[in-house]
Amino acid sequence: MTSIIQFEHVSVSAGGKTILSDISFDLLAGEKAVLCGKSGSGKSSILRTLLGLHALSGGVVYFQGKPLDYLSIRAIRSCTAYIGQEPVLGADTVREALLLPFQFKAHCGEQPTEAQLIAALQRLHLSAEILKQESNHISVGEKQRIALARGLLLGKNLYLLDEVTSALDEASKQAVFAVFSDPKLTVLSVAHDPDWINRCDFALKLEEGRLSQVTRHEHA
Repeated sequence: MTSIIQFEHVSVSAGGKTILSDISFDLLAGEKAVLCGKSGSGKSSILRTLLGLHALSGGVVYFQGKPLDYLSIRAIRSCTAYIGQEPVLGADTVREALLLPFQFKAHCGEQPTEAQLIAALQRLHLSAEILKQESNHISVGEKQRIALARGLLLGKNLYLLDEVTSALDEASKQAVFAVFSDPKLTVLSVAHDPDWINRCDFALKLEEGRLSQVTRHEHA
């Protein structure tokens, strides 16, 4: 099976400092991988490198078998939802935030129905009432789940997630776990949460920009 993502001896430097060194791993379609390690070890830099935000100083990144370049970066971004610890919703209300991407050419004419909006929210333990709320009046955990719901509504199949369970209670975490157990979704994440790490197919431990350990998890 062809890898969706492949890092082959990838190194990245920024500001005269090496931030990633000789990183190699493969991620197949439907797999869930987690990057773990201390703060500053290079976890988020791997996500940014995949999105074309860091230039390579060595090695090659492949997306669906093609080396990272202008066209493949566009392809990655078109099928990817990147969700950070504090997502920017980009609109005044939650409803407007969910519908925002459908105003642009790439998704014009695909606007979800009211029922689809509510269903996406409910999958993530969010009430339909939140649609009326102002984006700056909701919690970080709610913002994280709204950003996830927006990815689901857009039909994204590759998710780059940076600590998206960090602000969630146990019930909300379980709802997120249930969504990403879908075998159609491929996930590359950053996490310190042991529950999240254990639910992933494999964990990539980084130390000072180097890959120090790969642990595969067997799930029943």
